[in-house]
Amino acid sequence: MYPDDAASPVNTDGGSGPDGAGDFPANNDSSCISVKSLWKVFGKNSDKALSAEYEGKDKTDILAELGCVVALQDVSFDVGRGETFVVMGLSGSGKSTLVRCLIRLIEPTSGQIFIDDQDILEYDDAQLTEIRRKKVAMVFQHYGLLPHRRVIDNAAWGLELRGVDQTSRYAQTQEVLDLVGLTGWEQAYPRELSGGMQQRVGLARALAVDPDILLMDEPFSGLDPLIRRNMQDELIRLQRELHKTIVFITHDLDEALKIGDRIAI
Repeated sequence: MYPDDAASPVNTDGGSGPDGAGDFPANNDSSCISVKSLWKVFGKNSDKALSAEYEGKDKTDILAELGCVVALQDVSFDVGRGETFVVMGLSGSGKSTLVRCLIRLIEPTSGQIFIDDQDILEYDDAQLTEIRRKKVAMVFQHYGLLPHRRVIDNAAWGLELRGVDQTSRYAQTQEVLDLVGLTGWEQAYPRELSGGMQQRVGLARALAVDPDILLMDEPFSGLDPLIRRNMQDELIRLQRELHKTIVFITHDLDEALKIGDRIAI
């Protein structure tokens, strides 16, 4: 992340959204995710960068003096239960760092991240594993499929990690594959699929574990425009059925306005 583009305190605005803007206030009692004063500083002297000595200093000065990159700077926001919350910004602005911090794939330097009123920065490894397997799932920009596994086994991967028996996990996964439009492709390998279809597998893998929260890191940015629009429509349709809490990362304003209930910039 580039220091001049580091994410600062978040502004939230209603997008046009699939179900209309303004349905979710910036702070509410039904928050599923609450982020408070989140910082991520990369570098050996990250703790010093947050000390009083450097309070108010420009990120460029911190980089020059300490060799630290400020990726997230005092970020705070709330995400309502069942909301599609879009985080939009330029490349290098800290979006991917932010979404990975939400599930501690990247460890924040300081701050608090509450999921259902529990600060996950206080979780031990066992608690983190549990929440990643059952409550939160992530859809990546570059699919993250296992090339040697067929579609149904890729989509069932999370259930397999949970120890669900094959018959049960295949039955559960088949329902999700049908839901995302992959009926008939269960035995195909990722290399046999288009980019849009591979992303559907990634989405099915996330949905198969029936998470409360979906974290989506620019999932459609690598697709051609027509397939991208189709996937946006598909996500809107699925959200109307499933009512998940979604944090969606994008650099595209049109996509943000189309998908989001609220937008953070």
